[in-house]
Amino acid sequence: MAVSSDENAMLQRADRLLADHPPAWTDSVVFLRAQYDAGLAWVHFPVGYGGSGAAVELQPLVDDRLSAGGAPPNGRMTNAIGAGQCAATVLAFGSEQQKQRYLPAVFTGEAPWCQLFSEPGSGSDLASLATRATVDGDVWLVQGQKVWTTGAQHARFALLLARTDPDAEKHAGITAFAVDMQAPGVEVRPLRQMSGGAEFNEVFLTDVRIPDEERLGDVGHGWAVSNQTLVLERYNMPRIPSRGEGPIALAVEAWQARRDKTSPVALALKGRLMEHWVAAEVLRLLQARATSLRAVGGAGPEGSLGKLAVSVVGRRLAEFMPSLLGPEATLIDSYEMADTPRPQRGSWDGVPFGIQRAFVGSPGMAIAGGTDQIQRNIIGDRVLGLPREPSVDKGVPWSRTLRN
Repeated sequence: MAVSSDENAMLQRADRLLADHPPAWTDSVVFLRAQYDAGLAWVHFPVGYGGSGAAVELQPLVDDRLSAGGAPPNGRMTNAIGAGQCAATVLAFGSEQQKQRYLPAVFTGEAPWCQLFSEPGSGSDLASLATRATVDGDVWLVQGQKVWTTGAQHARFALLLARTDPDAEKHAGITAFAVDMQAPGVEVRPLRQMSGGAEFNEVFLTDVRIPDEERLGDVGHGWAVSNQTLVLERYNMPRIPSRGEGPIALAVEAWQARRDKTSPVALALKGRLMEHWVAAEVLRLLQARATSLRAVGGAGPEGSLGKLAVSVVGRRLAEFMPSLLGPEATLIDSYEMADTPRPQRGSWDGVPFGIQRAFVGSPGMAIAGGTDQIQRNIIGDRVLGLPREPSVDKGVPWSRTLRN
């Protein structure tokens, strides 16, 4: 396949990096900092901030070349939220000092990030958040509670949304900050899930002092910052999976591990497996189409439908896969506290316990990152042009709105 001049330039730059800093005997942080300086951290970022001003679609090409050369994993792989939308938000709204401080460290993995957005009473209606930040000279004092914060127990910094003007409309009185997760008054409590994992956390903020220089964007413009953050989330994973990759590969492996492939029950399961395989392939093509449209500046409905499709297809597949295992589906390796599902394997023909863990964790797909119901509202409003739901709190100060 022919290689374009842009692709060739990126590959040459990656090869020079590997030659100048051989991964086999170069410290991983040193290598990743050199990758950042070479403009290969986020190729679509501007020069001087870990990028080359190139097309985001060139990132997988660079990643594959560096991976083949033995490059260590970077923050985009180990801290997708931080090195994805948080880094892009700092780039868009941060000061020069913030960019120089935060961007290299999140890419090298030295300083992971999390997002302090959702609250016990403000999940789908994020704009109703109640965490308060009051100004005290050049410092903001923060009081409140966040919940469902992915990776908070490992994060060094966080992107925080807090209410700074309770007398403004709920969308208008919010401000965004970068907060030190090790600052006095920050308490993180992991939330145990029924899968045994603890990826999510609740975070308590008590008299946390944040210098005004750590504000991202203007005072009261936090809603615009958060919207930009969620739009930038699409650049977290620019790579489109190959056919048959991802969770569907786990289902196929489970089928291949079955001893019985010819009974009426087995043939019925095979038919259902093929339906899920087709759904996974349609989803992959939808993601590929959305990526192609973004590359030429388009913004079709494919992007809006992507999150909902991932949730629906993934949840249905996770609920089906245990039927491929038979009695083995009732077993799991352990429910001990774990941050992430472990790559342990079961005893029955090598089928991973990942199927059982995916099943018990599947309800979360309809909640994480915005519920399915909210996604359908967005699609109806912004894609199909249907009438919006009534906004009973439009024009009403946040302090006078009804809240949970």
